[in-house]
Amino acid sequence: METSWESRSPIPAAFLQPSKWLPLYEDFVTKNASSVGQVESALRSLTYIIPGESRKKLPSGSAWSNLMLQLSVGRYRDSEISSECVHSGVQLLSLYHDSLVSRVIARLPSTIPRPAPTSHTRYTKFWISHSPLYHRVALTLQMVRYTELLWEMIARRRGEKVRWRVVVLIEAIKAICRFFLLRLTKSRPLVSPPLPEREIDPRTADEEESDWNGMETPVSERSTDLSWTMPRTGLSLPSLPEVNDISNYLISKVLTADDIKPPKALLHRVSGQGQFAEVLYILRPVIYALAMQRWSRDKKSWRPWLIGFGMEYGCRQLAKSDFRERVAGGLRGLTGLERTELKRRGLAMGWWLMRGAFYENITKSCLRGLTGKMKGKPLLDLVGSVIEDYEYLWDNYYFSTTTL
Repeated sequence: METSWESRSPIPAAFLQPSKWLPLYEDFVTKNASSVGQVESALRSLTYIIPGESRKKLPSGSAWSNLMLQLSVGRYRDSEISSECVHSGVQLLSLYHDSLVSRVIARLPSTIPRPAPTSHTRYTKFWISHSPLYHRVALTLQMVRYTELLWEMIARRRGEKVRWRVVVLIEAIKAICRFFLLRLTKSRPLVSPPLPEREIDPRTADEEESDWNGMETPVSERSTDLSWTMPRTGLSLPSLPEVNDISNYLISKVLTADDIKPPKALLHRVSGQGQFAEVLYILRPVIYALAMQRWSRDKKSWRPWLIGFGMEYGCRQLAKSDFRERVAGGLRGLTGLERTELKRRGLAMGWWLMRGAFYENITKSCLRGLTGKMKGKPLLDLVGSVIEDYEYLWDNYYFSTTTL
């Protein structure tokens, strides 16, 4: 009896059918979520190194050196696009992987214990499950954020006018998405990112805990394993901790006020002054981009920087004032998620040191003086070269320093 080519091939039959490639890939990602995450991080780091050597400038003087400089710039123009394509592709692929892992964890039986989710995860998952439109808008916002620098690089090849039009258009699209999120969450402040972060598969944690390499003390000897599976419900009683670890065990089981709050109560609704502050916070990038477009010929002009920084600082002060007046206990009465978001926005204001006139008039000269002192010194010379590589992005691209 004749046998088919597929049966004689050493390649599994599933790999010979393109229709099964996607299910096989999804199965691989969900079973190796931690390894896939490490590969994603490595690829993101690699994109920061690829264009480095092509940014080095050659000394000018002769016609030959000028020609080599032009060729080097031409190679970098290609390398910066390709490098950013890889970076944006990895970011978009990670969004897809997040959805796969979340889908698999949601299908797990309730008998499998899960790690306690963070306040951010609880809040964003609540709105995703209760509003499909929230999920689509948040996903669109993240996709635009992951590709914005790539679009600016492509537009810059068509000229500065086209570049600034694209920048303003992208900022307007992001602002529209954020207004939708503000409306869908019933006037609750925005969180960043608007989507839940990747969850850890509880089965992976169990496997790592059960693995024994022959060198460490087995789990069964480290603690008294008194777990017992109840025959009717299938639930298992937790094992008792070690005598020396009872305090930490009891503290880990204590519920905080945020743990018992409904997910949508993790952020207070804003109104009046607070809502005005959130609207200005959303509009600030659009107005700053328009100001940068208006005074694009004078990169050292302080007017765009003062407009953008003044708006963001004013929004922050208005929001804090509103919290003091409306929330019981003032700023101390904020939830953990609100404190985290307020702190994140405060730290993000540090990027104003790398933007506009402040960078052109102050930061750039300081960085060049610092890198000049690092040259010729072990290890410090490497740090200085990395700073010089990033200086190209800070000099030429608007989205290289955006945080919203």
